[in-house]
Amino acid sequence: MKQNENNGMMQARVPVAHPMIVMASMMIGAFVGMFSETSLNIALPQLMNHLNVAAGTIQWLVTGYMLVIGIVLPFSSLISKWFTTRQIIIFGLLAFIVGAVVSALSTAFPMLLVGRMIQGIATGLILPMMFTVAMQVFPPYKLGAAMGMCALVIMFAPAIGPTLTGLILAKLSWNWIFWAFVPFLVIALLFAIFGLKNVGELTKPKVDVLSLLESIIGFSGIVMGVSFASEQGWASPLVLGSLIVGIIVLALYVKRQLALAEPVLNLKIFAIPAFRTGAVLVMLDFGIILSAMYLLPMYIQRGLLLPVALTGIIMLPGGIINALVSAVAGRLYDKVGAKTPVRLGLIIALVGAVMLIFTTTTHTSIAYLIAAHVILMVGAPLAMSPAQTYALNSLQGAQSGDGSTIMNTMQQIVGAIATALATSLLGIGQAVYQNHHGSGHLSAAFTNGTHYGFYFTIALIVVGLLASLRITTAKDAEK
Repeated sequence: MKQNENNGMMQARVPVAHPMIVMASMMIGAFVGMFSETSLNIALPQLMNHLNVAAGTIQWLVTGYMLVIGIVLPFSSLISKWFTTRQIIIFGLLAFIVGAVVSALSTAFPMLLVGRMIQGIATGLILPMMFTVAMQVFPPYKLGAAMGMCALVIMFAPAIGPTLTGLILAKLSWNWIFWAFVPFLVIALLFAIFGLKNVGELTKPKVDVLSLLESIIGFSGIVMGVSFASEQGWASPLVLGSLIVGIIVLALYVKRQLALAEPVLNLKIFAIPAFRTGAVLVMLDFGIILSAMYLLPMYIQRGLLLPVALTGIIMLPGGIINALVSAVAGRLYDKVGAKTPVRLGLIIALVGAVMLIFTTTTHTSIAYLIAAHVILMVGAPLAMSPAQTYALNSLQGAQSGDGSTIMNTMQQIVGAIATALATSLLGIGQAVYQNHHGSGHLSAAFTNGTHYGFYFTIALIVVGLLASLRITTAKDAEK
């Protein structure tokens, strides 16, 4: 019996000669996908000028991308039961290449947005498959290292994205951000064609078309309503209509998922208190990070009037700290549980966000800005991983996969909504300043707008701190 257990630990579920070659295509694709999610923030001011659009329009390049990922992610498990691993990854990489080329060749905003949304489809397919395949091709005794490597790929991309984008924009046009993706994606495609093995079983279950439509319409309606508010105003019929439709359809979607024997998303696990608390904290933390990473590059360029290359350099220390803290924060859960690192992380993040409120147009030093960003990027990831582990540890068996899918999906949706709300508050802050001081102080007005946006970041942190009071001990979480 003991010998059989040892053999089980030594063998992968799907034995392959070279697991890293199998994983290479997905790791490269996931890296480019996460790089694309955050790197474009630094180029938004330049894109606003080049495409002659306002902040409320340009933010769709961020929210639209995350919205598509959030729509595709819930169906990743269903898709993997209808198509082979090779088919999914090869299609995803081809879609990413097409999206990158369309974006690079864009001469107008609608074409660029279409390219970005095609890329979102690819990321939504590749990201969950990377973790699924890793679980299959690595033996249990190597699985921890393999999953850590997958997580590092995801964390490292946002850390270096703004800096690399800044260096590209210092010498080349914004189009080259997308052209730079293509060689890496082609390499990933070659790995997929020649090295990727199929994992999983094709059962081809029944597709609940109504759930699919409700998911798309519900999430899209809410994100679109919030996004349109930055230009149309919150009282606009378009905004109110989108929000009402989104909320009603999403409520019907939730009701249907709770009633189905095999739901697309098993929302019943929200009845588990520890999962509910941990998931809410993860959503809030992701909103904190996304709103700050959206506002800060724009403030540096349009408030401080610093060049784009310097913007990337200013963002680099915080990005690296984010990756490093993320890499070690998960281990804290094993030692002290979730309560201490989550609360401490949110308090540290609050200090960094408050520091950003005191930035000014001309007198804020680069050192102060870097310090505020670094403090924020210590706190937010310090809370993230323990909260996620706390949530998932409360689940059993197949529930773990459901919980992971729900949190990955909601992170993208919440990230899109947080970016849209930050944009709306940015515009309100600018308008308030110009009403009092006239329209000639553009950089000062933009700085005031970013302050309004950071008030939203602070509000998310405060709500997170209140939610963290519901964290119990690790033993309670596992009941």
